[in-house]
Amino acid sequence: MMARERSIEAIKKLKNEFGKDHHIHLYTSIPFNPKFAKELKEAGLDEIRFHLLKLELEKYIPTIEACADTGILTGIELPAEPDKGEILEELLDELKQTSIAFVNLNELEITVGNYENMELRGFNISNEITAGAEGSAELALKLKNKVNSGDHHFHLKFCTSQYKDAGQLRARFSRRAKANLQPWEEISDDDTIIFGAIYSGNENYKIHIEEVISMFEIDSRWINWNSKYERIELPISIVEEICGEIEFPCAQIEIHPTHERLEVGLVWLNDYKI
Repeated sequence: MMARERSIEAIKKLKNEFGKDHHIHLYTSIPFNPKFAKELKEAGLDEIRFHLLKLELEKYIPTIEACADTGILTGIELPAEPDKGEILEELLDELKQTSIAFVNLNELEITVGNYENMELRGFNISNEITAGAEGSAELALKLKNKVNSGDHHFHLKFCTSQYKDAGQLRARFSRRAKANLQPWEEISDDDTIIFGAIYSGNENYKIHIEEVISMFEIDSRWINWNSKYERIELPISIVEEICGEIEFPCAQIEIHPTHERLEVGLVWLNDYKI
């Protein structure tokens, strides 16, 4: 946003070239003048992500609120720094007082450019197949669980260093997703897998599955019982339709299309969180 006019012009040109449905997001660490939020929205900006310098929220709040008020999808994107766990936990609680829709936590990566600084801070590479800093993924998952189990109105997504790495991995994800997609799943714009879930417990899940099949007249192949998480998995469109009418926790689940099926996103769709 140091080049506001050029940013606005670029947004307009992209929308004109690719159409109004072309999603544009902007990433900035600058708490710019709130009055510029309206210009960004009118230009066609769909989403904005703020990187909070020094993890200090207060000076960003007016800009965050202005962006959210215009209808721009507004969120925070930060690295999961292993030595900042306590500060990040406090920040997540502070963010409950804002209008953000999401937090993206990225696994901290050790690169050629930051290696010396990472070494001074005592960070090591977590394993041989990723450049992620040791302890970063564990912290991110801990914070993700905090948000999922708390009264936070926003959702938190964890992006691993492997996932963020480059086009080869993205292409591999796309191939795996298409090859292994289950009937109740769909592929997201990020080549992850998305589906709906109803958490019903082990006792009555068969009855609930029968009710859904009867209500929507769908084949049983479109429904899966996941005993590990005690949830019924089914198309997200169905869960979105009935989540306001049933007294069970309903959610949108996002996973990586890998053998481990790492869960990277959970968005509660009604008030019955677990």
